[in-house]
Amino acid sequence: MSVRLSIVIVNFNGTGHLENCLRSLEENPPAGPSETIVVDNASTDGSAAALAAFAFARLLQLPANVGFSAGNNAGIRATTGELVLLLNSDTVVPPGAIDRLVGRLEAHPSAAVAGPRLVDGRGDAELSFGPMISPLGELRQKIVSGLHARGVGPVSAWVERATRREHYVDWVTGACLLVRRRVAEAVGLLDERFFLYTEDVDFCASIRVQGWKVLFTPAAEIVHLRGRSRATAAGQMDAAYRRIQLAFYEKHHPRMAALLRIYLRAKGDLP
Repeated sequence: MSVRLSIVIVNFNGTGHLENCLRSLEENPPAGPSETIVVDNASTDGSAAALAAFAFARLLQLPANVGFSAGNNAGIRATTGELVLLLNSDTVVPPGAIDRLVGRLEAHPSAAVAGPRLVDGRGDAELSFGPMISPLGELRQKIVSGLHARGVGPVSAWVERATRREHYVDWVTGACLLVRRRVAEAVGLLDERFFLYTEDVDFCASIRVQGWKVLFTPAAEIVHLRGRSRATAAGQMDAAYRRIQLAFYEKHHPRMAALLRIYLRAKGDLP
């Protein structure tokens, strides 16, 4: 029997979140033939053993932590569905959400990617899409997301309105990203230079260059608990982000990359 949908979950030391995610998929499976694969990036917290309780999911154990892009690529290559759902381990899938997301992508033949509305554990919307990363676009996204996180009324009201409207965007977050396999393969899957951060923006940019659209739809809603904490190694994470930020600008905005280096050096943040 051919598989319509492949669900790829990349995990690294996230046993608790992973179990919640898989339990939600077990209780609310997508309609039709599907497969679920967990790509484990050499976790040391017993994540692999936790999968024994979920017969529908299979494990792809990697020998090292290769990052989010490479982990997803390994999962995509190990599956066969014509549609691929990249799903974070720190998400919870409500009843019917995946089917609605698939339905909206199929309703838009010019779109190759679809992303749902994401909410936190309290039901507050996450700004899970945006314009292509650029100096101004990046600054705007950070300001809006920061003010929204602090509960600034007018900004949160704008985020609520924006995430209630289906529309085409430049990118949707890789926390829950549905893509047509043939298009993902045509662009060479995710760029593995981006270990963590901006890989979803870059992936969507590569797809849009091929003439496809990226759809954000509130018809499907996924709970995103944001389990990838920066608190335990904030300095390392900041340095990693700066390296990836430079790589992104060198790829997409090469003229601005030199200015970014000067700016980071002046701040003492050049990795």
